[in-house]
Amino acid sequence: MDAYDDDDDDDESVLSEGQSDNELAEESAPDEDVLLAAATFSRTGFDQYFTLNSKTSKTSSNVFSDKIPPLDSQEYREATRASSTRSLLVPWLQTGRGQLFRRFTTQLEEGFNLLMYGAGSKREVLNALAMHISGRRRDVCVVNGSNPNCSLKDLLSAIESIPALQAYPSTSGSGVEAQTRRIHRFFSSNDSDKHVYLVIHNIDAPSLRHPKSQAALSLLASCPRIHIVASADNIAFPHLWSFTDIFSRKSALSARADGTSSGGFAWLFHDLTTLAPYDFELAYADRSSIKSASQARLSRSQKDAPGATATALMSESAARHVLASVTEKAKKLFVLLGTKQLELMEETNAATMDPQQLAFSYSALFNMAREDFIATNDTALRALMGEFKDHGLIVSVQGGGGNEAVWIPLRKDALLKVVRDLKQE
Repeated sequence: MDAYDDDDDDDESVLSEGQSDNELAEESAPDEDVLLAAATFSRTGFDQYFTLNSKTSKTSSNVFSDKIPPLDSQEYREATRASSTRSLLVPWLQTGRGQLFRRFTTQLEEGFNLLMYGAGSKREVLNALAMHISGRRRDVCVVNGSNPNCSLKDLLSAIESIPALQAYPSTSGSGVEAQTRRIHRFFSSNDSDKHVYLVIHNIDAPSLRHPKSQAALSLLASCPRIHIVASADNIAFPHLWSFTDIFSRKSALSARADGTSSGGFAWLFHDLTTLAPYDFELAYADRSSIKSASQARLSRSQKDAPGATATALMSESAARHVLASVTEKAKKLFVLLGTKQLELMEETNAATMDPQQLAFSYSALFNMAREDFIATNDTALRALMGEFKDHGLIVSVQGGGGNEAVWIPLRKDALLKVVRDLKQE
């Protein structure tokens, strides 16, 4: 007891030196960060998980298409007219085309294929390069990939028109694959010293983007005596090929006994920015695609309204993009509806896209889909059309007698191309 009392006296003597009880408590209190850390580490793993994930993630409600509406036809014409009057300077043009073309031809002869990218139309420069090569008495074939009617078969037929190739024996089989093997075998053989130069405008165009077309072009590009100069305007054009295709090299030993090769493009990329307008490339574009963004939004808002009669049209490229992501049964349903709509267009000879005249009865479509084993019940049919309706590719309207009808908001020429390509697949 005495010792305890002595300790109390010592504590009182310490406090009497000018320190209060509150000041002593503040000094002895642990720091808040230490308490928070101790509380965190003392929790179980489950508590820590829910604590760290209890805060809701912040997602912006701003949509680019709502903030900046698409241009209409008048605004587009005014913008292109204003841009064409400006004086634009491209740095690489100061070096002179003669020196540039000599560099390109040297790279082609060294076993590379050239791919031109950059802002602006590169058509005039590539055509001038083709004239430069043909002046050296070389066979040159120019392909306009921006033309929707262009196909790989046209390119192969142009190559086969070379006199030396016409006398070469044909391979077994027919079609694009047989033509490609025959051309590759001719230019890979030791008996031939012929070279051919292919100038392809817009190799990333939809008409040449098909896997079969890319496989045939890859086989031709791997041939040591076939040289390709191509342009690309799509910002995602490198995704068309694998790293093996891009970084492959040509070799005289690449040809096998059967006339085939491992393929590959052996690309050498060049920034050919010209800032020139895409007048020729857009000559084949569907002008209705300028408003397709706002019109598609209108179609989506009216997709479930049977009485809606909106005539919002979609572009052919937008329709192909939607069809590329649906199932085979959905594609068969689209072909079925598109075929019937084309027949109605022929019967009515409709110059305007009137849904009341071109819409096909939903009940008749259901009966035909059931006979073709596309959909066995109403729920399955509406599920197949759901993806199309969400993107405005199929629109419900009110047909004759107040019954529901459906139609595809595509122009006759665009619908005919899409349905024909789907049937070939």
